[in-house]
Amino acid sequence: QVQLVESGGGLVQAGGSLRLSCAASGRTFSRYAMGWFRQAPGKEREFVAHINWSGGSTHYADAVKGRFTISRDDAKKTVYLQMNSLKPEDTAVYYCAADAFGRSNYDSDYVYNYWGQGTQVTVSS
Repeated sequence: QVQLVESGGGLVQAGGSLRLSCAASGRTFSRYAMGWFRQAPGKEREFVAHINWSGGSTHYADAVKGRFTISRDDAKKTVYLQMNSLKPEDTAVYYCAADAFGRSNYDSDYVYNYWGQGTQVTVSS
């Protein structure tokens, strides 16, 4: 069992930066692939970023590529999402998720076993 708690969301002006954190419980965190998703009002949840269990492989949605960076610190059992050059269209609730099996379809939310409660990110224009 893994519990995930996101933090770091808030209100920021366009062009600004935020760093989201996702703290995990459980002894096997280092074996999980981790993902970030987001959901804007009235829209479906969408993939943002993924990092494999070792941290050696990362993937990003086209909308955030070059602006967002996912990383992990297994000693702290935490995964991060550094968000730069934020745009109003980045406004959403951001969720982290854990995949116990490292599946290849990392951009599909159904492969993730555990989810956090989400943190709100609001980017003003």
